[in-house]
Amino acid sequence: MDSEIFPKGVVVIQLPQYVDVRGCLSVLNAQGDLPFEVKRTFWIFDVPASQVRGGHAHWTCHEAVFALSGSFVLDVDDGQVQHSFVLDDPSVGVVIPAGVWCELRNFSAGTICLAVASEPYEERGYVSDKSLWLRQVNNISNVSKQ
Repeated sequence: MDSEIFPKGVVVIQLPQYVDVRGCLSVLNAQGDLPFEVKRTFWIFDVPASQVRGGHAHWTCHEAVFALSGSFVLDVDDGQVQHSFVLDDPSVGVVIPAGVWCELRNFSAGTICLAVASEPYEERGYVSDKSLWLRQVNNISNVSKQ
């Protein structure tokens, strides 16, 4: 993965795994493992394989997502660079910074997706219209280049 180019601010995090005869344990430390303080935790499950979750960006909220069981594809887009991740290892997550569009798709049966967020839920913090989001992102990009 080192040679791959990800959208701006998107990072893969590898959590430690502790394995013994009793099984495996991974731990996510709210402080230190993530580039933000966790203020909300939620999980997505029982998603039919043909359905898509996400389909939005956040203006100010950062998130990290993990496949605790099963697998799904995470598509991220910063308006210039797009990347797809197959998440199927509970010790590997993807940090999605504010402003990055994300969609989750191709859920396998029994998948549980854990998401942790930097802010409590706030409907007005979301943008679900991709063309509107793309115009906003391009405007911000053009201003920062000047």
